[in-house]
Amino acid sequence: MDRQGAYYDVSESDDSAREGSGAGPGVPRYSRRLSDKILIAFHHACDQADFEVAEQLLHILENMLTRRPYTPDGNRRRSIESLVAAHERLWYLRHPDNGGA
Repeated sequence: MDRQGAYYDVSESDDSAREGSGAGPGVPRYSRRLSDKILIAFHHACDQADFEVAEQLLHILENMLTRRPYTPDGNRRRSIESLVAAHERLWYLRHPDNGGA
């Protein structure tokens, strides 16, 4: 991913990833975590140059990551790294003259 470019494909609908779960017929099971969906929405907001919404989504994601305990399987580290990268992207988009390559 480049710092200013758009590369997240939000056209892939979760509808294709839904399956019935043990909860009964017609109850969808989603393949992505809510935090992943919020991160995708953040990148979509950046692609649309809606930086206020992007910042609000980052705050929501931060709240989610800091309030809930994670198991030691590496998900927390990857989530934190994604959050840091998202903050960097937003900073570079807001400060294009200071961004470098």
